[in-house]
Amino acid sequence: MSKYLSIEDLNSCFQRQESKLKQLDEQLNSYSLLAAHVFILPDVEKGSEHEPVTKIIVNEETGNDALNIGLNHYQKLFIYHNNQNISSKAAVRLPGVLCFSVNQQQYRSALLLIEEINKLKAELEHIVTVQSGVDKEQRFEFVHSQLHGLITLNAYRTITPLINPDSVRFGWANKNIINKVTKDQILQRLEKSYNAGRAVSPYSREQWATLVAKEIIDIKKLPNDVALKIKRPVKVQPIARVWYAEQQKQVQYACPLPIIAFCVNYGDNQPKIGRLANYDANAIVHRYKPKAKPLELIIPRLHLYREI
Repeated sequence: MSKYLSIEDLNSCFQRQESKLKQLDEQLNSYSLLAAHVFILPDVEKGSEHEPVTKIIVNEETGNDALNIGLNHYQKLFIYHNNQNISSKAAVRLPGVLCFSVNQQQYRSALLLIEEINKLKAELEHIVTVQSGVDKEQRFEFVHSQLHGLITLNAYRTITPLINPDSVRFGWANKNIINKVTKDQILQRLEKSYNAGRAVSPYSREQWATLVAKEIIDIKKLPNDVALKIKRPVKVQPIARVWYAEQQKQVQYACPLPIIAFCVNYGDNQPKIGRLANYDANAIVHRYKPKAKPLELIIPRLHLYREI
């Protein structure tokens, strides 16, 4: 598909997402609220996006104030929705849960709407990352030439609905993303970067080409059967742990947005809701930490390691 048709699809898909999000706001505001808890995290200021996070102070809001904050957050898709000092490179997270007492018809109606919204979010991401055919380095320009100031991560993040949970508790996850890769895969990636002939800040075009050429030589020197891993650190993330007593099952969800819990025909009963504690990296105690194979860092900017 041509880039021009993708632009048309991008705008159409985004406008439908905005419309459905407004519809969700109106629909949930008409439902009976059982409880609402949202946890407000400190702003990430401009220039501090890559600083290590060792402590996070959490402020909790409850009731109607939390409901309003949560529903508004779903619609915060542009930079101008945030304060001017907040980084546009870091999406704002608002963990929490909004609980509603509903009948079966209300639940089905809301669930259908949330599914439509999540489908549009996935479609938007597909248009940008696949359908457009635009290289990763050009995606920012492709999106912002049409939707100036869009925070794509906010536009991609899906909304999580629950039905009749017995408890919703919150915590922090702090893990690395580890992917096994082959020597050929890394060489293809480096050669594509080299052949693109672009400058990557803070390097000039010539400096960048020299750097990537050296990385290609270093990778070619490795044995063909070398065990390579990309071990990318992920900043600490809020999570929700949801318990279902009847099934004796716990499900864990990433929680950058408030979860929506529907209590169907439960009357005034509501799930037990925990609070999100402050995060302190120095106070973490690992119950079990499996022994990992020793790794040697090969290309720092790619977080590429080899097993020793």
